[in-house]
Amino acid sequence: MFNFLKKNKASKQLDAIVKRIQMNLSNNYKDAAQLNLKEFEEMLEQLEQEGMLGEAKRVYYRELLDSLKGQMKNFTHKDQKPYWT
Repeated sequence: MFNFLKKNKASKQLDAIVKRIQMNLSNNYKDAAQLNLKEFEEMLEQLEQEGMLGEAKRVYYRELLDSLKGQMKNFTHKDQKPYWT
């Protein structure tokens, strides 16, 4: 029973990070979104190593991570062209 509660807590932690990523993406906060993506990836790896995610959740979050990485590939301020040039 306690393992189930830990797994549920792990999913909630990952979902909170994903929510922050989506919020920062929608507000065009590029640096914050990139930091949250890195935080999400590190948290996912840590939870996988600890065995805190079931197989279905692990696959779901891995696919979500890959999707977010693709979406944010060139989502940085340094790639942004100034409007005056």
